Amino acid sequence: MLRIHQAIQSGKYPNATSLAVELEVSTKSIHRDIEFMRDRLDLPLEYDPRQNGYHYAQEVSSFPTLQITEGELFALLVAEKALRQYRGTTFEKPLLSAFRKMAASLPDTVSLNLADWEPTISFRTSAEPILGLEIFDTLAKATAQHRQLLLTYRKPARKETEPRVVDPYQLANINGEWFLFGYCHLRKDIRTFVPSRIQELKPTGKTFVRPRKFSLDRRLRDSFGVIIGAGEFEVVIRFDEMVSDYIREKRWHPSQQLTEAEDGGVELRLKLSSLVEIQRWILGWGGHALALAPRELVESLRTAARAILERTGGG
Repeated sequence: MLRIHQAIQSGKYPNATSLAVELEVSTKSIHRDIEFMRDRLDLPLEYDPRQNGYHYAQEVSSFPTLQITEGELFALLVAEKALRQYRGTTFEKPLLSAFRKMAASLPDTVSLNLADWEPTISFRTSAEPILGLEIFDTLAKATAQHRQLLLTYRKPARKETEPRVVDPYQLANINGEWFLFGYCHLRKDIRTFVPSRIQELKPTGKTFVRPRKFSLDRRLRDSFGVIIGAGEFEVVIRFDEMVSDYIREKRWHPSQQLTEAEDGGVELRLKLSSLVEIQRWILGWGGHALALAPRELVESLRTAARAILERTGGG
């Protein structure tokens, strides 16, 4: 919008078409921004049919600056720090550009020194996903533009690949990992894809309509991560006193219920549709977590524990 303002201030009577070409966006975006400038920023924008372009009906000394409080600026810094975990993705450059533009538009009355806050906040991800940037960029654009894709995809634990025609519905970062949720025309259902397992992809030239009823939050409501099952499991896990504080300090699942134990431990109850991810999670706690229910989970953990003993020479 600042560039639109500058073009209008030049007195050349730019129109939506010329602005769209210059800014490399659609004319629809230009019209939307101009409406915002006129209706929300109260700029005296008018269209002159004789000049076939826009002009200001009154003198405008400067473009309205972004008004922001110190608290909002601090929150912005926290957000910028958090987003650094996505460096190397297609979002990095536009995010940095956006932050620089906002910083340049700040009013002089904000005196917060960002250098003072820089060393006080940080985010660290222990395992960053390895992403093919060209593939990820194509996925992001196709998802936003509702464009169908042909994927050359490799399923886990397999060397061979297979073609999949997919309508990409949503890209999501879940617990630090990227996933693509979309309609798979081979399986005739919504499937979950891992971008790092996509060997190649290309647009089919077709577009699709994203179903209004699709909601990722509803879809993953009964999962412990991204794996969705058809079961209904009441999961009960007992944690000992050594790790009970870690369990109390987080919300692990929307359905969770915590019950304090007399020995200082805690009991966690969850309602899940699949046991695959919860099994891996329990194993990660070593001997500090004990599954009490359901029976299928208890048995699968015993089998996994025996396999670990055999592979480490303890069987």
